[in-house]
Amino acid sequence: MDTRHAHGYPALRHRNGQHAHVTFEELFFDLVYVFAVTQLSHELLHHLGLGGLIETLVLWFAVWLGWQYTCWTTNWFDPETPRIRGLLFTTMLLALLMACAIPGAFGDRGLIFAGCYAAMQVGRTAFLLLELGPDHPLAANHRRILAWLLVAAVFWIAGGLLQGEARIACWIAAAACEYLSPMSGFAFPGLGRSSTREWTIEGGHLAERCQLFVIVALGETLLASGATLADTPAWGADILLALGATFIGTLAMWWLYFGTSSKHATAVITSSADPGRIGAYFHYIHAILVAGIIGCAVGNDLVMAHPHAGLQTTQVLTLVGGPALYLLGSAVYKHVVYGCIPLSHIVGVLLLLALVPVGYGSSLLAMGWLTTAVLLATGLWEMRTHRQPAMGPGHGGH
Repeated sequence: MDTRHAHGYPALRHRNGQHAHVTFEELFFDLVYVFAVTQLSHELLHHLGLGGLIETLVLWFAVWLGWQYTCWTTNWFDPETPRIRGLLFTTMLLALLMACAIPGAFGDRGLIFAGCYAAMQVGRTAFLLLELGPDHPLAANHRRILAWLLVAAVFWIAGGLLQGEARIACWIAAAACEYLSPMSGFAFPGLGRSSTREWTIEGGHLAERCQLFVIVALGETLLASGATLADTPAWGADILLALGATFIGTLAMWWLYFGTSSKHATAVITSSADPGRIGAYFHYIHAILVAGIIGCAVGNDLVMAHPHAGLQTTQVLTLVGGPALYLLGSAVYKHVVYGCIPLSHIVGVLLLLALVPVGYGSSLLAMGWLTTAVLLATGLWEMRTHRQPAMGPGHGGH
């Protein structure tokens, strides 16, 4: 790729053997996703229940996939070149419009949401194909990606034109096309399939981009707690205790990710003989991991807003489900990094599940502290556990 970059492909990143830095363009792009994550957590908060959960999950996959495909783009292409910068900012505008449409995505703004998302995905990939030309080694892979995105776009647009369960069904099919197709190397009739070894990614950059998205999601949980406290007229002991539970819980999630494995994750993907395969794992795992953070943010909102209220079933499942999903995502993440499932996370999930019957007799504040205690204990357990990253020529099959 280096040679081709020097001979007619100025939009591609230079591969000089050093860690590719995250650019200011990429950080600016991520600001839209602070808003998108906030929109999703508010959507779930206002529609707690099975239907609301399914709808929020569908919207979350769209938000995540739009960001993730852009992340791979800026791994291959240099966002500091004028044409790629323009592409990134155009994608950013479409992502902003999509995020604005989230509250009405299953109402009268469904077609706006779907149209902006499909235009973002298809337009980006088509533009990159024009940049590469027909002969570049990455061109065949991008043709397969475009084919799948076009199939998904049909489902996105069809769902935007339909209503109710038909919309949900179409959008689930669309998200599945984009989320699952990398598992088969974007295999498509007449276009063949890609090998992850052909995905000449810069591993350190991809790991750092995923880490920054986790920061975005964790930051949104703090913003939500801070906003609730700021709007509270009287700062009594109850609201301050609620803030303590939400802040320490967020801190525990930060520690479980950044304090125990993030540096090793960068080393693993960088040293892998098949960084594209590890990158694909990141593609799948972080969707689950950040979904857990969004669930925790909703639980934090409940605790901050009504600390003394009792819990209904949906609230119990929200306060338990968010941390449990986060620990499960973190466990799979560490399996990729270390080659083993951490016992601390399994015990943590079991303890959270044991809190379900407890929640029916507790207040939101008490339940918030109990789930925070589990996350904190899991983090302390991990801090005392010393693991070595599963690196080596054959890594990538764990």
